[in-house]
Parts: sequence; C-alpha cells; structure tokens
Amino acid sequence: MTEPNERRRFVTGTIAGLAGGALAALSAENGQAAEVKEATRVGLDPSAAPSADSGYTPGIMATGSTVVFVSGQGPKDYDADMETQMRQTFDRIEEVLKEAGVGWENVVILRSYFVHMHRDLPVYRKVRKDYLKKPYPASTAVGTPELAIPGLEIEIEAVAVI
Repeated sequence: MTEPNERRRFVTGTIAGLAGGALAALSAENGQAAEVKEATRVGLDPSAAPSADSGYTPGIMATGSTVVFVSGQGPKDYDADMETQMRQTFDRIEEVLKEAGVGWENVVILRSYFVHMHRDLPVYRKVRKDYLKKPYPASTAVGTPELAIPGLEIEIEAVAVI
C-alpha cells in the first residue's frame, strides 16, 4: 500500500474509533452536561522527537471515555492586536470546554492556523502558556494564505479527553 493510502487508512480508523467512544454531549432530558469521569494525561517526550519550543509536548497519551472536539475558534475583535485576538480565541475555547464540564487540563491537542505564521507564532507561544496545563497538549501550527471568514487571521481548534 502506498504511503498516502496508509495515512488515509490510519486517519479513517482513528476517526472511527473515536466516533465509537462516548462523546461529550448534552443530555436530551435536561440540557445539562453529561457526567464527567476523571481521565489521565501522560506527556510523551522521547529524546528522538524533542519539542521545538516549550508550551507543548511531542505526544500525549490520554485515557478516558469521553472526547470533546472544539471547532476552530477565532477572536471577537479582528482589529485588536494579535495578543488580544489570541486571548479572545483561547477564551472562546475555554467557554466551550466549560460547557462540556472540563478545562484546559483535559486538552490533549491544539491545532492552530495562522495567516501570518512567522509574525504571530512567537506571540502565540507566549499566550498559550497562560492557558494550558502541564503536561502541555500536543500541538500543530499551520500557516495558510486565508481562513474561512474574511479578516480572520488566527483560528484554533482543540480536543479534550475526559
């Protein structure tokens, strides 16, 4: 099998496995968050795959029965300086996590998309440490020429395990 097909099969299997687990959802009866059970997160930091910067871990091994997927979030004020925009974005993610009954300590991966990655990545690296808990989640940063909403310059999504 070719490498792209192997990756596709791995990703498809991973998504199917996650979908088969219990996802965080609101109870249809009372609109309250589902009961949250304690999960564990263990940072994986092999010497052969070191972190390029502090504020994230090369890998996270998480145990739990519920997965919370936070859709890409952006700031409310596109005209604010980038540090403010990033804080607004992290605050929005935090609100979604709270709605699920969890916090930053449950986040296992962040994916961040930047229109001006080289300009904004140093600020992002600073700001994320004000929100994230050790072991820091795995993280991916991607530069892109544009995002779905005109004027949006940063978007961050998160996955938490509980």
